[in-house]
Amino acid sequence: MSAPASGLTGWNERPRTAGSAITVRGLRKSFGGDSAAGPKTAVDGIDLDIAAGSLAGLVGPNGAGKTTSLSMMTGLLRPDGGQILLGGLDVWTDPVAAKAMIGVVPAEARLFDRLSGAEVLEYSGRLHGLPAAEARSRATQLLDVLDLTADAKRLVADYSTGMRKKAALGCALIHNPSVLFLDEPLEGVDPISADVIRRLLTRFADSGSTVLFSSHVMELVEQVCDHVTIIDRGKIVATGTTDEVRAGKTLQQAFIDLVGPRATDEEVLSWLGSSSS
Repeated sequence: MSAPASGLTGWNERPRTAGSAITVRGLRKSFGGDSAAGPKTAVDGIDLDIAAGSLAGLVGPNGAGKTTSLSMMTGLLRPDGGQILLGGLDVWTDPVAAKAMIGVVPAEARLFDRLSGAEVLEYSGRLHGLPAAEARSRATQLLDVLDLTADAKRLVADYSTGMRKKAALGCALIHNPSVLFLDEPLEGVDPISADVIRRLLTRFADSGSTVLFSSHVMELVEQVCDHVTIIDRGKIVATGTTDEVRAGKTLQQAFIDLVGPRATDEEVLSWLGSSSS
């Protein structure tokens, strides 16, 4: 794979294929089965196909099932039912092989705070089986592309939210995964860091790898994604190319039309702005 961004060298380009990089069938998950109210369905039998080489967005309101879905797809949360194939490998029957081909950036990036930025990337590379020299070389390249070189020797504990997000992305990329999952990658990130992450994701997908990320930032999804899936109350309400889902509107408007407002101004907060006198 050629480098997903300029400055990364020595990674061979992946040939684009017509097959699915991510295939999900009948995925289900419920929580709270022991509660008096009974279980709450978080993901309700979703089907999803993401082609290899796609940059895909998963969008939905809070509590729609985005994080739960991504957690099951990456082997972090066991589903109640359904199947997840990554490049033809079943995440739950062949977990070691499936997880070796993916990179994951969760919403809350948990890094080793007492390591420096350079050390945490190199350590991630070593955990993925890279020789020490290769892990160090890739870490240096990623730190440069992620605009972290000046802070490479600082402890991660002292990093800002945006810096931690970029470091976590570097850890997810260092072993050159074929599929990358990200949960709200730009949450709490400043505009400059957001631009760095956006450009890196675009170049990574352009190299033939696959990206699936959740986001509340509709402009980001509309600008960079070629595939969009909208999920609401655990069900997929629309999926397809960005143009298909937009249907001639902005993605923001298409999202609102599909998901619908939760309440109108007339139904709630009628007191807001009124005088108490």
